[in-house]
Amino acid sequence: PRPGGQIYRSGGFTSSTLDRLLGESRRHGAELVTAFEHSGAVYRPRTSVWHLDPDGEAGLLVRDAQGAGASETIRAERIVLATGAMERPVAFAGWTLPGVMNAGAAQILLKSSALVPEGRVVLAGSGPLLLLVATQILEAGGRIAALLETAPRNMNAAALRRLPRAGRGWREIARGIGFYRYLQRRGVPVHFDVDGLVAEGTGALGAVCWQSGGVTHRLPADLLLVHFGVIPVTHATRAIGADHVWDQAQQAWRPRLDEFGATSVSRYAVAGDAGGIGGAQAAEVSGRLVALDAAARLGPMSRDERDRLAAPLHKKWNAATAVRPLLDALYPPPAFAADPADDIVVCRCEGVTAARIREAARRGCTGPNQRSEERRGGEEGRARL
Repeated sequence: PRPGGQIYRSGGFTSSTLDRLLGESRRHGAELVTAFEHSGAVYRPRTSVWHLDPDGEAGLLVRDAQGAGASETIRAERIVLATGAMERPVAFAGWTLPGVMNAGAAQILLKSSALVPEGRVVLAGSGPLLLLVATQILEAGGRIAALLETAPRNMNAAALRRLPRAGRGWREIARGIGFYRYLQRRGVPVHFDVDGLVAEGTGALGAVCWQSGGVTHRLPADLLLVHFGVIPVTHATRAIGADHVWDQAQQAWRPRLDEFGATSVSRYAVAGDAGGIGGAQAAEVSGRLVALDAAARLGPMSRDERDRLAAPLHKKWNAATAVRPLLDALYPPPAFAADPADDIVVCRCEGVTAARIREAARRGCTGPNQRSEERRGGEEGRARL
């Protein structure tokens, strides 16, 4: 209902707790929102895009404040997709239990309503957001029973090779070290090199189990917040048939873009983490680059003027993303993320297990909308994902 996205969301809610927790980030977000609201752009909140055509036609569902919706079709010469990132989905034993949720969801509740989780809270996974959420929960008055980090305690060889370039992002590195030190001061146990994560419980979460250092651990818990990094949201770019590439460092697909965010589909561009994970500062810079390119393509600006104004922005983007290769090497997805056991439920809506997906793949299915057929005992059976 309001501008701000995942990073600067507030929904109009204000509190001294949020002002203290989010500080400079919230102030900067408010400045961006204010500038946008005075830009003259037509703003359509509560709008869903349900269809995109390569020729620039978009099908919309526009809802009013009461939730009633109406369909609409618009056509544009240039469409910028800024769909952002999503937390990497990982299926593990017990992840469907009530009491297990993504750390990002807990952060949304904190930012939008100042809600703080109660009881024995365990955070598990990998990546900077895990540390940030842990710190914010503590500062908001919550308690954390443990933080379970799947990455090793010490830098691996791949991370060490990327350390020199990451020096340009020393502020982010220092911030991450500060998070760890804060958790230590607050007495939060931090376990590294975690594997075999299991959520236990009958009807709801009761305990968290894991292996670390060759030892199996079990900790009673009321809430398990998991986070295994973020990946680009590519539904829209896939829908228009844009070219995608596999990002080996980030272990995710992303659209193939030029230096101004243009996709392989002529009318479309991508701004922000939907084009590759870089973080909030890089996303803001990429949005400005996409805007300059749109102005040059649509006529108000020459290509030479675009390139002149873009030069300092490219430098800012390089600085904002300097630490990213180090983070990708420090926090790779854990092994169990890519290889769940056969009995693990992967699709909780349909109750589809990893074994059923592997069997469908062996039969030649390459996507969830395909079906394969076989005959059993003279009767035709249909296996469907």
